[in-house]
Amino acid sequence: MLAIRFLRVGKKNQPSFKIVVTDKRRPPRGGRFVEEVGFYNPLKKEKVLREGRIKYWLSVGAKPSDTVYNLLVSEKIIEGKKIPLHKKSKKKEEKPVEEKPPAEEKPAEEKPKEEEKPKEEKPKEEAPKKEEAPKEEKKKEEKVVEEASKEEVKKEKVKKEEGRTE
Repeated sequence: MLAIRFLRVGKKNQPSFKIVVTDKRRPPRGGRFVEEVGFYNPLKKEKVLREGRIKYWLSVGAKPSDTVYNLLVSEKIIEGKKIPLHKKSKKKEEKPVEEKPPAEEKPAEEKPKEEEKPKEEKPKEEAPKKEEAPKEEKKKEEKVVEEASKEEVKKEKVKKEEGRTE
């Protein structure tokens, strides 16, 4: 399968790229290529693209890499939306993990409430209000625990400092 991708040719800390058509299995650095169809220098924002040859290779079945695809879209050689290249940050991925355990605990608390709900119709409206209160209480408890642990750490530091001065 043919691919249209970058081939780096610049010096150290001075990147510049040839845009080449090559076999997908060839290495991106220094592998032989079928044809050179353009040039890109990101430092000077210089772009030289042979539009006719790029369109030919796309019609034959060559697929551009994600970065080359975005470059071709920005130069209006092909139509479409740009492909997002950046991955999501790890911080955002960690937060849902922290939120999941409390969510797992809540269904366990809700199960007895669900058993009570079919017996009485009016408490259904009151149940959401009751669920909100435990969430706030848990948050308050977590804050209290965090503050207590911080105070303990401060006390230990003070004790160590007093022991050193004596």
